[in-house]
Amino acid sequence: MPASLTYPGVYIEELPSGVRTIVGVSTSLTAFVGRARKGPDNEPVPVHNFGDYDRIFGGLWEPSRMSFAVQQYFQNGGGEAIVVRVTGPNAAAATFTLPGGLVLAASSPGSWADDLTVAVNHDVNPDAPDPTVLFNVEVTRTVQGATVPVETLRNLSVEPASPEFVTGTLEQRSEFLEVSGNVPAARPGIGNATVAPGNDGDPIRDVDIVPASRDTKQGIYALEDADIFNILCLPPPNTGDDVDAPTWASAAAYCSERRAMLLVDPPSSSTNPPNAIRDRNALNLGSDKKNAALYFPRLRMANPLKNNLIEEYVPCGAVAGIYARTDSQRGVWKAPAGLEAGLSGVSELTYKLTDDENGTLNPLGINCLRVFPLIGAVVWGARTVDGADALASEWKYVPIRRLALFIEESLFRGTKWVVFEPNDEPLWAQIRLNVGAFMHQLFRQGAFQGATPREAYFVKCDAETTTQTDRNLGIVNILVGFAPLKPAEFVVIKIQQIAGEIET
Repeated sequence: MPASLTYPGVYIEELPSGVRTIVGVSTSLTAFVGRARKGPDNEPVPVHNFGDYDRIFGGLWEPSRMSFAVQQYFQNGGGEAIVVRVTGPNAAAATFTLPGGLVLAASSPGSWADDLTVAVNHDVNPDAPDPTVLFNVEVTRTVQGATVPVETLRNLSVEPASPEFVTGTLEQRSEFLEVSGNVPAARPGIGNATVAPGNDGDPIRDVDIVPASRDTKQGIYALEDADIFNILCLPPPNTGDDVDAPTWASAAAYCSERRAMLLVDPPSSSTNPPNAIRDRNALNLGSDKKNAALYFPRLRMANPLKNNLIEEYVPCGAVAGIYARTDSQRGVWKAPAGLEAGLSGVSELTYKLTDDENGTLNPLGINCLRVFPLIGAVVWGARTVDGADALASEWKYVPIRRLALFIEESLFRGTKWVVFEPNDEPLWAQIRLNVGAFMHQLFRQGAFQGATPREAYFVKCDAETTTQTDRNLGIVNILVGFAPLKPAEFVVIKIQQIAGEIET
């Protein structure tokens, strides 16, 4: 009713519909954690294509297995990614001491900035209130014998009160440099800076990828500052290394906590099916194995840094790209495997599996990568690490687990409006309406089994799910169920002859 009825006539009142649309979250935002040539250290940085990665993290770099995994991710259909650069001990940024004592440092650790030349000139704005405190910085790089300008920063000031004070201006405007230490009172003199080389640091270790404590927000725990990620890839720390089993276990536990999937790469010792089975048995992920998927064997692809020499790579980046491509084309409920799941750029695999060998690995929850004539390399398995037949897990298949994670995360974010609402039937009805609308949309898109909504899903929130005791404790319980689509993993074709009619 309107707040005040003062005159005879017609009053208009707008009534809330009670509809609060639940928007589905992303399904294939992939996080990569590993070594890179340059870029922010232990920060989750979004990249939308390999051009972004090249600009921010320095592109392909031989010591960085992550750089190749990111390239393969976008090459195979990946969309947005989150990259966390990890540096090893003793990593240091190059420094540039300008004439007069002002010290600038490269924006991130590593030797990537050693070939930069930093020069100062005084061709500043003559109409400034005090041109004597202003200076310009020009940054160039020598590429194949030619000097290439990369950045020019004009009218920087050594006056702290100036809006162009060098410290704040470099932080906001420069892609390559930042101020190190105090700013002298006098502006730098004209000339080139003296360079102290940077250091790429020692090779990174598993403890750098998964630190003992998450409080420092380093390694995978830098993703605490990321709103969401759906897939986690941990390429080998360095060329020739493998990720240790305890690191996989910690990463799987973190993925379970963040409602994400971990793509587990086979170690270099998995050179054939018996070794792959042995290494799979050594992979102890505990109850978190439902949020992990293992792929075998490794890939053999051209290395652009070595005149396209064919080398061995882990499959996580390429498989994550297949996940993203399948999600965009078919939906998260479609298994990221089959003839549509072709691996782009793969010359061959490190081991060519037969059907019988595939039949030995698949029941153990090891997803096989296969090469077929005229088709090429494809993903030919869609089980979680919990998908071994002997375990009889309800989370046997990757698409079922990923669909459940998608629904959980979407409802987790889409029902926050419920908090502090009056806990009674009007609220329960709104919950049923909004959650039901979200589930029905998925049903219409073909995400569930069943010919009717009743067969495909249910949403229950009433006095039966939320008792008076729950209400006294401030709890509202929402029960959501769905009938998942299971992949047609085995296709059986039966053929028989039809005998002609026998005349009697």
